[in-house]
Amino acid sequence: MPTLSAAHAPAAPTLSAAPAPAAPTLSAAHAPAATTQTITPAPAVSTLSAAPAPAVPTLSAAHAPAVPTLSAAHAPAATTLSAAHAPAATTQTITPAPAVPTLSAAHAPAVSTLSAAPAPAVPTLSAAHAPAATTQTITPAPAAPTLSVAHTPRAGSSPACRGRRQRIGCLREPGRGDDAGRFTPDRRPAGEPGARVITGELKNKVDRLWTTFWNNGISNPLTVIEQISYLLFLKRLDDEELRRYKSANRLKRTPTGLRFGPDQQDLRWSKIAQMTDPEAMLAVVRDKAFPYIKALGGAEGETSYARHMKDAVFMIGSPALLETVVDQIGALPLHDRDTQGDLYEYMLSKLTTAGTNGQFRTPRHIIQMMVRMVDPKPSVRETVCDPACGTAGFLVVAAEHVRDAMIMGDTTLRAHYGGGMFHGYDFDATMLRIGSMNMMMHGIGDPDIEARDSLSEDAAGDDGSYTVVLANPPFKGSVQKSTIAKDLSRVVKTSKTELLFLVQMLRILKAGGRAAVIVPDGVLFGSSKAHKAVRKLLVEDHKLDGVVSMPSGVFKPYAGVSTAVLLFTKTGAGGTDRVWFYDMQADGFSLDDKRQPVDADDIPEIVAQWAARGTAGEGDRKGKWFTVPKAEIAGQGYDLSINRYKEIEYEEVEYEAPAVIIGKLEKLQAEIAGDLAKLKGMLQ
Repeated sequence: MPTLSAAHAPAAPTLSAAPAPAAPTLSAAHAPAATTQTITPAPAVSTLSAAPAPAVPTLSAAHAPAVPTLSAAHAPAATTLSAAHAPAATTQTITPAPAVPTLSAAHAPAVSTLSAAPAPAVPTLSAAHAPAATTQTITPAPAAPTLSVAHTPRAGSSPACRGRRQRIGCLREPGRGDDAGRFTPDRRPAGEPGARVITGELKNKVDRLWTTFWNNGISNPLTVIEQISYLLFLKRLDDEELRRYKSANRLKRTPTGLRFGPDQQDLRWSKIAQMTDPEAMLAVVRDKAFPYIKALGGAEGETSYARHMKDAVFMIGSPALLETVVDQIGALPLHDRDTQGDLYEYMLSKLTTAGTNGQFRTPRHIIQMMVRMVDPKPSVRETVCDPACGTAGFLVVAAEHVRDAMIMGDTTLRAHYGGGMFHGYDFDATMLRIGSMNMMMHGIGDPDIEARDSLSEDAAGDDGSYTVVLANPPFKGSVQKSTIAKDLSRVVKTSKTELLFLVQMLRILKAGGRAAVIVPDGVLFGSSKAHKAVRKLLVEDHKLDGVVSMPSGVFKPYAGVSTAVLLFTKTGAGGTDRVWFYDMQADGFSLDDKRQPVDADDIPEIVAQWAARGTAGEGDRKGKWFTVPKAEIAGQGYDLSINRYKEIEYEEVEYEAPAVIIGKLEKLQAEIAGDLAKLKGMLQ
């Protein structure tokens, strides 16, 4: 039996030399399920002396002549009671038989963890005190699986209590639990700023959610996306509400900025998710909660959000379907604030139109890199635009970046932040709704998300309107020449969207405005007149600042195209001196379809070297970054592909002579023939 010292087992009763009032005598009647350890005969109770072996109970012959001294050598078959095995061993009785082992630290490594230090607190059980405690019951082992200082639970705790405290502590943590007490672990990979693509377990959950809609008659993919977006928006509203309550409680203040009034508490997701009557749940969501989120943007026509949501329809008409969908959405680890875009991206990948429209969403960590490089600042009242905003991912990250640097006490800046700083355009009604909801969730009370084709004449009125442009325009698309804005056609005669968008971004930027744009590699080295004209325009008429070449796996599993980030400043009078190039080889994730986190990540170095590019010199063309003078780029036909200028070192590889290789093959073949002959002999 292991010696339980006060230091190692605070939860176990302590038997002192005095009559032990704190150690109750538990009989079999009171604890039939507990492990019972009986010392018989009672008068011959062993004395636990600290002198011979402080951590090992010693059975002295003076006190117990009828009890033999048992070592590990005499009892090899003794059961070792560890935390993992104790529940299955209901009764262990020590009798004066040779089967009772003396458990020392050296012979019982599987016993509960024992401290190597001497145990001065070990009680000495004399014959005077032992008869009153003839039966000693050990409580069920699972309550104290490890009796070490580092792992021993606090006195009075139990697995059930600890579980309740854990859930209570997570009740108000957005994305980790809800008022029903269901605990959802945070599955974000270590070191990742935010989930970017849906893979693994989350992918399977979204597939099941999709199948649920399909089996209940809602098969249009865009309809499924819209209905999921409405419910996700309702859940995120409640998550934000819980966050405000939690922050106010921590600061001992009254919560502010609440979206749900006292008479609207039944509209919160945490309340809806607890409803047990599907009919009542449908009535609340359809007749009260959905009209509530439609009206968040004010009266119809007052804001872009209200205009986009006026035609929104809640199409879940089955109580059973709604109940199932609510449960499945509640099980999603929605820790990322831009998860609606991730869901849309994954579902869009199922559509055959995804590749045609070029609607592939930019991974969040790439957006964060681009925003940090452009660095929009609130203090100079900058305006940020994404002319192909989709779910407004660029605008969301830019808003977070600006908010972190903003002086919250400046009411003028706060008004600019909430109303006139961020602008986005798209012509997909679903994207306009999702983008508007996304921006509202990030504190933009009146998001300027407008229905507009950025390449048409409709966008002609915003020339020179913005100081920062962040975008990932559609790749490999084409538009009808008759619909292209005339001022774009005058600059470059093409119908390729990736080229037209670059010209459009130069048009909407103010003089001195900055842009970071993702383009396919073809833009960098394409040989057509249009490709060369756009590159020459950037280098000669404006200021091309940098080119970041990205690996082809960045957009997997949705697309395998090779891309680059162009960073430029609108001047209208040239200004390109040297162009900064960086060869990104890793982005922190595997470059296959799984996109699992890996250690290799060039993004921190890209941001750091970009910030220091004015003082870091020309770099090394054999390394990852370097600068190239404008004259050299012009001499190469304005080719912007990094391989045109990077110096590649080739290592000399020596191969064996063909005769040597053939000899090795012959030897290997002979060994194979010999093995086959042996196998044939065995079969005979």
